[in-house]
Amino acid sequence: MADKIFENNQVSIVGEIVSDFEYSHEVYGEGFYMVEVSVSRLSNFVDYIPVMVSERLIDVSGDYMGKYVYIGGQFRSFNRHEEKKNRLVLSVFARELEVLPDAGEESASNQIFLDGYICKDSIYRKTPLGREIADLLVAVNRSYGKSDYIPCICWGRNARFAAGFEVGTHVQIWGRIQSRDYVKKINETDVEQRTAYEVSVSKIEFME
Repeated sequence: MADKIFENNQVSIVGEIVSDFEYSHEVYGEGFYMVEVSVSRLSNFVDYIPVMVSERLIDVSGDYMGKYVYIGGQFRSFNRHEEKKNRLVLSVFARELEVLPDAGEESASNQIFLDGYICKDSIYRKTPLGREIADLLVAVNRSYGKSDYIPCICWGRNARFAAGFEVGTHVQIWGRIQSRDYVKKINETDVEQRTAYEVSVSKIEFME
């Protein structure tokens, strides 16, 4: 059963470590740390992906800034309560981590596969230039009765296809993780720069 749970949420990235390891929490004496990995797109845009790493996978006291790593794991979410609301926080949970000798030919790789269920009405829209977009929220089961809630964005034909999905629809998704900066209005006078994370969908299939 555990293997099946791992199979429905698979992430593989190769990128450059661009932050120090920052302590997050401890579970049964095992410390977990956050680190940021940059992954370049073909368009030369860079996605900055937060990764949660166990101290058992790497020496978190070492200096790995600028090192390239392969990370295999899952895209996970949790709700952080702030400003009287719950905020969905996303990161890659590393199950495997390998420091690479150099950048090499595979200095940028970013792949994700999800097998889950539509848990919110899809939002279909067009940009001012006529590009079609559909926003989805996909629930992916995890062990111990938990689920991860992953925002996904579809384009063009995929957007038209996904626009008709009802809540509860079983889907499989292939794509990449992307980061996107936006400005959050805190109150009448204050704004805050934030980063959102989502899956940019390259392929989506409806499962019977």
